[in-house]
Amino acid sequence: MKMVIGILIIVAAVILIATLAPPYFSNYQFEDALKTESQMSTYTTKTEDVIRDEVFKKAQEMDIPITKEQIKVVRNGVVGTGSVSIDASYTVHVNLPGYPMDLHFDASARNKGVF
Repeated sequence: MKMVIGILIIVAAVILIATLAPPYFSNYQFEDALKTESQMSTYTTKTEDVIRDEVFKKAQEMDIPITKEQIKVVRNGVVGTGSVSIDASYTVHVNLPGYPMDLHFDASARNKGVF
């Protein structure tokens, strides 16, 4: 009996990891993309709308369920000495056996210019 319960616990853990790991990994990749975009955009003349469009395109490539309205881009100062902030909040619905749930992610990145 102990062996059957042990196997059921292992199977449940594998199912849980297989279901929850992909959204968390995608969020990690998305935050890395936001960080890269904020660093690069600090030293270019891209407008907030252009940055938002590029972030949205990356989100679609990664299958992140987000709209353009959920992406907030703030640019302060001038090229090289200003700062760029990107905030993106989104929710991923996960269907666990018998327990559907929503995972809320708040991805963000900020970069200040050198001076």
